[in-house]
Order: sequence, then C-alpha cells, then structure tokens
Amino acid sequence: MATVQKRGPYQWRVQIRKKGFPPQTRTFDVRSEADAWARQIEGEMDRGLFVSRKEAENTTLSEALDRYEREVSAKKRSSDQDRIYVRYWKKTGLAGRNLASIQGKDLALWRDERLLAVKPATVDRELRIISHLFTIAVKEWGMAGLVNPVSQIRKPKLPPGRDRRVLSGELEKILSNTESQHLSHIVRFALETAMRRGEIAGMTWKMVDLKKRTVTLPETKNGEKRIVPLSTEALRILSGIPRRLDGSVWGITEDPITRAFVRACQRAKVEGLTFHDLRHEATSRLFEKGFNPMEVAAITGHKSLQMLKRYTHLKAEDLAKRMDG
Repeated sequence: MATVQKRGPYQWRVQIRKKGFPPQTRTFDVRSEADAWARQIEGEMDRGLFVSRKEAENTTLSEALDRYEREVSAKKRSSDQDRIYVRYWKKTGLAGRNLASIQGKDLALWRDERLLAVKPATVDRELRIISHLFTIAVKEWGMAGLVNPVSQIRKPKLPPGRDRRVLSGELEKILSNTESQHLSHIVRFALETAMRRGEIAGMTWKMVDLKKRTVTLPETKNGEKRIVPLSTEALRILSGIPRRLDGSVWGITEDPITRAFVRACQRAKVEGLTFHDLRHEATSRLFEKGFNPMEVAAITGHKSLQMLKRYTHLKAEDLAKRMDG
C-alpha cells in the first residue's frame, strides 16, 4: 500500500509497504510524479518484476562518476579524455542527483542547453560517458532496475564525416615551412601507412621489423593488436632515422606533432587541413591503388565498411575511368 505525504511546501514523500518486499521510500517535487512512481513500483511488485533501486537511490551521479573514474576510465587508453568529461559532469546540476532520479527528460533539457555552447560531437561524447556509466552500474555494480536515461533521448545530429583531401602542392608547402626536425618524416610516414597520430608517436624499434616490412602495434585505439605493412617509401623513411638510446622511433609525443603541423600549415597558408586528415588521405590512396575494403581494413584497423566510408572519399572522375577499363 502506498502512502503519499506532503513534506514542506514543495515536496511529496512516497512510502510503499507490501508484504514480501523491502519498504520503498522516495521524495518528489511534484505530486503527479509521486503518484506515478507509486503506481509503477506497486505494479512491478504485483507482477513479480520488482527489483530494489535502493542502491541507485542512495548513490549520486557525482559518487558514481568517482567510482567510474577509478574502476573504468583508469583502464582505458583514452583515460585522460575520460577524466575531462568526468570533471565536466561533476560540475553540472545533475551531479548531486541520485542515479535513480535522473530521467530522459533531464538529459534532454541538458542536451538542448549544452548544444548552445559546444558542438554536437562534444555533446555526443559527453553523453557516451553517462550512458556507459549507467550500463556499468546495472551490469557490474548490482544496480538492477536502473534505467539508462541516455537511451530515452534523441542523440545530437552529427555533421557528415570530413572529406578533406591533400591538394596538389599542399604537402610540399607544409613541409618546407616547418622548423621541426621530425615533422617531414612523420607526415610522409603517416601518408604511407594510414597510422593514427598516437600510433606513430608511440612507435618503438621493437615494434619494427625491417626484414618483414611490418610495424606491430600491440594495442590500438580499438584495443586490438594490428600489424601494419610498410611500403618501400615507409622503409626508406625508417631506415634514414638515427636510432635513439631510449628505443623510441621518433622521440616525440602526440601534442608536439599536432602543434608542429598546425604551425607549418599556418606558415604555408594551407587552411582546413588537420593531421588526422592525413589518415583520410592515406586510406583514400589505398583504395585508389586498387586495394579492396578487407585489405584496407587490415592495414588501417577500421572495424567496418561503414567506418571506412567516413574516411575514404574517392574521386568520381577516377572511378569513371576505371569503369571504362
């Protein structure tokens, strides 16, 4: 039997006591929500579907984020990025709410306000963290009965994948306008291998087999091992690099690579090109050389044809010529 009592001027407290079930108590700001919750819980009890939400009701989003950061984010390759999102969410108005009280309408309101300040891709990534947190809470933290509110809202519409190709003459301009001793080799190597910036920066000579013409990446962004074949040009680049005592191939981390590339583009007056676009360019060139999707995926590490389509933009005029052949 549910009892609804007014607590102060703006709160309603619901107590449910039913034989065979632990007592349930929850407070609402609106009477209609209190009545709806009482009907839901009693209905679940009558149908034998009730699962206690007590732990979820006693855990705030901020507390859950702390646990998520310790137990989940710390084990990810993207742990630094995760921490940025965790810190952001802990500053929001939802941080002090218990997990069970956060509904789709709350995140829908947050989404619409957030889209006024940042790009849809940022909102999408921030929502992914919350969605994964709720999934972990249900599957691994024993918070059965908790509903993932992210599954109840529309995701922000993302822009189409980038189609920026390296135009004729741009590469030469960029490389002639850099002061970095590494950038020229790294850029050309990226175009030969389609490797990501982080994969290139993390290369050690133990990963390289010049005889077999391969680079073995023990753990990639997808969390899997990948063996990247090396072209003759990629071999030439590696063969010309002095060996470092620390075993690193390049001796440079990700951020300095990006900064050097950005500065070179600015000096060369090349606009709209990012270092990651080199991966797009390299992948497109593999298709233009005649490699099939499975072969390209083996080289680049993409998990599906749909993912490859986001990075690969073949010229229609080139395809037309091949159709006549």
